[in-house]
Amino acid sequence: MSRDRLLTILLACGLILLGTSAKAQLSQTAPDELEGVGVDEKLGNTLPLDLEFTTSEGRPVRLKDLFDGKTPVLLTLNYSNCPKLCHLQLNGLFEGLESLDWTLGGKFRMITVSINPEETTNRAAATKRHYLSAYQRPEADRGWFFLTGKEENIKRLANSVGFYYRYDSATKQFIHPAVTIVCTPEGKISRYLYGVEYPAQNIRLALLEASEGKIGTTTDRIILFCFHYDPTRGTYTLAAYRLMQVGGALTVCVLGAVLAVWWWRERTHRHADDSRPNTHGEDAASSPDQPSGEQ
Repeated sequence: MSRDRLLTILLACGLILLGTSAKAQLSQTAPDELEGVGVDEKLGNTLPLDLEFTTSEGRPVRLKDLFDGKTPVLLTLNYSNCPKLCHLQLNGLFEGLESLDWTLGGKFRMITVSINPEETTNRAAATKRHYLSAYQRPEADRGWFFLTGKEENIKRLANSVGFYYRYDSATKQFIHPAVTIVCTPEGKISRYLYGVEYPAQNIRLALLEASEGKIGTTTDRIILFCFHYDPTRGTYTLAAYRLMQVGGALTVCVLGAVLAVWWWRERTHRHADDSRPNTHGEDAASSPDQPSGEQ
């Protein structure tokens, strides 16, 4: 078995292990190739927004310039020359985005930072064009930023989000986890989505959660209330208690509506009966049993 094939298998096994919360068990079972590689979730931390990078168009930019205070942001750390894992992750992510009725560059943005300090802007631009040509939504060009930068800035950003990777000089590859980090419009870490498959519902709920319900519809917010993120499974699942709450509220609303209609109909019929003239009494008064004056 070639070293590259062995490394790919080991990376896949590492991804499965990273999906669990048993960090002690992970440190005991992870192979040497994954030493120092993994994710340490830092929910609620703010990204180092002062860091400088270069866009795929060659324009210098600070991270804070890419957060508008209104739009949630997906953050990934990849590199264009990755032989396998980065492509699997970005392929899976864009498949999920294609199934999402929200458009990249509209209700949310995306930032990809290359973990390879040697990556050029031309190479980053080629990768961006490749995925956007398949995505086929023109607005996405202004909503996805593929950044390159100096190693110290890349490391500082990676450490701030708990993304740990290393370079393997033997294979000339970066060994790293596959994770998409969901950030609030202000640049705070809201959620981690793991793996190489990203169902549209998970992306939608994570973005809705990161925006605190500001970018979705009322229905979206009700759905988010009924779901919660399960860190052991790395996905959103139905919360039974919340579902019972929603069901109870709907039952009360329906029952209240039925009673209101019944009360309104009863009140209308009663008002109609009260306003109808009483002709029976008048007829009796004008038609006595014996005509007046008869002996």
